[in-house]
Amino acid sequence: MISIKTFAFNLLQENTYVVSDDTLECVIIDCGAYYDDERRAITDYISSQGLKPVRLLATHGHWDHNLGIDTIYQAYGLRVEAAKEDDFIISDIPHNFQSIIGAPLRREYPAVGRFFTPDEVIRFGHHSLQVLKTPGHSPGSVVFYCAEEHTAFTGDTLFRMSVGRTDFEGGSYTQLMSSLTNVLAKLPADTVILPGHGPQSTIADELRYNPYLTS
Repeated sequence: MISIKTFAFNLLQENTYVVSDDTLECVIIDCGAYYDDERRAITDYISSQGLKPVRLLATHGHWDHNLGIDTIYQAYGLRVEAAKEDDFIISDIPHNFQSIIGAPLRREYPAVGRFFTPDEVIRFGHHSLQVLKTPGHSPGSVVFYCAEEHTAFTGDTLFRMSVGRTDFEGGSYTQLMSSLTNVLAKLPADTVILPGHGPQSTIADELRYNPYLTS
């Protein structure tokens, strides 16, 4: 069984996840820690639980999901892993932050450590996460799917009763709809979705009530 700790970080209340199992190995998904107390909160949690971070993962490259990757690098030596298609976004977090927020971000961020390969499987402890390509919100958006636990970390591709925006650079509504129909809608109905913002849901509920999946 996996343990999932959820943090809501930064100005956009982005969901950061620390996922671990009984081996105490953990992966960190979408580290958006911005404020100093947020950065302390995630490292304090990892320390208090005796966890060993082994991977730092990004569902996509947008700044609100990656503001804390420098903290994880400094604390544990882990560089973020992401899709190659989003490198142009994640490689310039300060610029992208300022273009949206209008305030400077005076931090230096490490480069992406590695890019996902086709049919990538992320392994930690006794568990694994399949990397499912779901372009649309960004060209390199992915979902991390844990089949053993019937859980999917959907980033900004799928929210509870909604979906991610497609008006950012590289976004595509057509691709997003294809990702929803051909990838997420095919997951088992009891799959719990843990999105990049807001509360969790299930594939069954999204197929029943989400207007983007029922139309």
